[in-house]
Amino acid sequence: MHLSDGILAPEWCLVWFAIAISFIAVGVWQIKKGTKENASYLPMLAMMGAVVFVISVWHIPVPVSGSCSHPIGTPMSAIIAGPFPTVVLGAIALFFQAFFGHGGLTTLGANVVSMGIVGGFSGYLLYVLLRKVNLPLWLAAGMAGFVGDVLCYLTTALQLALSLNPGSVLSHWAIYTVGYMPTQLPLAVAEFVFTAGIVQYIADRRPDLLAKKLWGGVSSD
Repeated sequence: MHLSDGILAPEWCLVWFAIAISFIAVGVWQIKKGTKENASYLPMLAMMGAVVFVISVWHIPVPVSGSCSHPIGTPMSAIIAGPFPTVVLGAIALFFQAFFGHGGLTTLGANVVSMGIVGGFSGYLLYVLLRKVNLPLWLAAGMAGFVGDVLCYLTTALQLALSLNPGSVLSHWAIYTVGYMPTQLPLAVAEFVFTAGIVQYIADRRPDLLAKKLWGGVSSD
């Protein structure tokens, strides 16, 4: 998912930056509001940011795409901290990871869109939907982690196809997706396991963290 500098065309880098910045702006506003309303929110947010950084820094190279596979952690973060703040956390993690050779600065917007926005929001929305139909919390969270992880990589594959193969986007999207899946599907299963376990653990001890009205969260009961 960590797209490196020089892979995407400049115009596409700008498009992804524009999308990412709009979500980051909302996330910063929500973080400021959440911090004012709850003094314990900022330490919890810092903890989630560290978790996202550590989870997403471990990677497996994917030669066919010039990228890599790794867990993302943003579906779990979105359930706990909220989807918009998670975009901010993802952006911070990806920014610093670029200096460790994972991703790039010109592709930061694209990586934020795939990991922070698509991964976080898709996982969060699926979690909310599954909880509304009374699926057990651990299963709803696990499915959120799995689906958010897979959709993140489908987005990265699309970003590559749009930039590198504008004349055959759909066929190359399929090629890049197939290139990711052998390494990413096992990692998505791992994401199911740790997302289910961590969210259930927090729900058992601090259920208030999963029911914040500010984020439109659903009750963990």
